[in-house]
Amino acid sequence: MSDKFIQFKFEKLDYQEDAINSVVDLFEGLPRKTDEIYKNNNLIKLINYDPVRNHKIFEGEKLLNNLNKVQSRNNLLLDDEFVGHNNFTVEMETGTGKTYVYLSTILKLYKEYDFKKFIIIVPSVAIREGVNKSIEQLNTHFFGLYNIDLLKHTLVCNSNNLTYLRANLV
Repeated sequence: MSDKFIQFKFEKLDYQEDAINSVVDLFEGLPRKTDEIYKNNNLIKLINYDPVRNHKIFEGEKLLNNLNKVQSRNNLLLDDEFVGHNNFTVEMETGTGKTYVYLSTILKLYKEYDFKKFIIIVPSVAIREGVNKSIEQLNTHFFGLYNIDLLKHTLVCNSNNLTYLRANLV
């Protein structure tokens, strides 16, 4: 028996790159980092279930203008205002590489904007295990693209242990 094992070769497809850039482009020209995000006062936000985020990106019209550019580029209807201003979706068909896209988007947002914390929520143990396997398989590929070891920055938690998750978010 050989010590060799199958290693997948991954590459971004054009439509995947478009989806990644659509998310990353939302934050173009917006404040990248403020000190208030990294101070201990975030414990209050977490207790109140307000995700830690840079509230300054919602000031002014820049985010809405960026959203409209992305919508226009993707032939979508343009929003006149924000409704639920901190929620955006990327919709893709089954089998098109959604896991690849959101993992790559996370890494690109980190590299471009220094966004540091992301939560991936999945509806079942089977999907969670699939995401974990994807992270393992894509780690070398993403390291080549972003120079980040994804395995060193991944924390797996389940809904039975939310205290553990909250303790590791700060």
